[in-house]
Amino acid sequence: MITSKTIGNGILRAVIITTGALLLLYILFLIQPVIYFLFIALIVTMIGNPIVRFLETKLKFNHIAAVVVTMIFFILLLAGFIMMFVPLIISQSENLSLLDTAKLQNDLTQLAERINNYFSDRNIDTENLLKESNIASKINLNFIPNFLNSFLGTLGNIGMAIGSIIFITFFFLKDKKLFTINAKKILPTEHEDKILNSFRKINHLLSRYFIGLIGQITILFVLYLIVLLIFGVQNAFIIAFITALLNIIPYVGPLIATILVAVLTMLGHLDPQSQGDMFSTTLYVLIGYSVAQIIDNNVTTPLIFSNSVNSHPLEIFIVILASGFLFGVLGMIVAVPIYTIIKVVAKEFFPENPVVKVLTRGI
Repeated sequence: MITSKTIGNGILRAVIITTGALLLLYILFLIQPVIYFLFIALIVTMIGNPIVRFLETKLKFNHIAAVVVTMIFFILLLAGFIMMFVPLIISQSENLSLLDTAKLQNDLTQLAERINNYFSDRNIDTENLLKESNIASKINLNFIPNFLNSFLGTLGNIGMAIGSIIFITFFFLKDKKLFTINAKKILPTEHEDKILNSFRKINHLLSRYFIGLIGQITILFVLYLIVLLIFGVQNAFIIAFITALLNIIPYVGPLIATILVAVLTMLGHLDPQSQGDMFSTTLYVLIGYSVAQIIDNNVTTPLIFSNSVNSHPLEIFIVILASGFLFGVLGMIVAVPIYTIIKVVAKEFFPENPVVKVLTRGI
């Protein structure tokens, strides 16, 4: 029999659960950076796991030594990636310095004189008007120290993020077995095997996916580098690496890479002696990049998707497209990993569902 006390308890329980859920969401919102760090560290861990296994099985390293060597490898890779940007920035700054700034300054001076003459012909004393308006006192130059503080703060945040991700990744790699043991103590007994099997399959598939993605980027890097070297583009190695790395963003990344390489190629021909070749060289480079992207879209990408996460290219395309509409560029980047996780979990918990059977064949 339902009584007023039962109804009151139910309402109270619903209010407590709703309040707890909202509070949890609010806390997650406040610690967004921590969630991002954990997510990135998890991806790096999945890439690092095969390296650790290789060092342990093939080179007979103990577990701690294998993890330390893997982390040193990642740190050196990161340092090399950061150092790549320094010569590129310096080079493009030098290219911009080739612009005829004297002519630009002369044009601005003539424009100011014309404006002054225009007002003088109409008996308007611009110099006196400027003094009376006291514009100089109204110009706030506080943006300069504010900008510097913001820039230094950004650098500090990036440094903290990198340090945090390295620290988390180290313990993810080092204490993998410990996490599994503790998970068994927490997980409900009736679903323990399914959840642990899901974790193992997800780790296996996503490790293959991210390693395949690195292979795809490497192939694109080689193709881009060949194109840039053939046409004598400055800083070919760095530009090829950066534009290949943009392929992490599905479908949109290659478009951004094409625009970026066009801009950098033209900046490399600002020297008056080579300005005549600017547009022809840029056109040839764009054609070369288009050929490389056709090869990637029709050969490399289908192989990676079919062999790593066992998903049809059309299936992946629809998932990425939908994620892009819902969550933007970030959604496109994480679409395949999250879709793979959902498929693995569905396979473990709903293996007899006909839709799940079709989508998870081969998993």
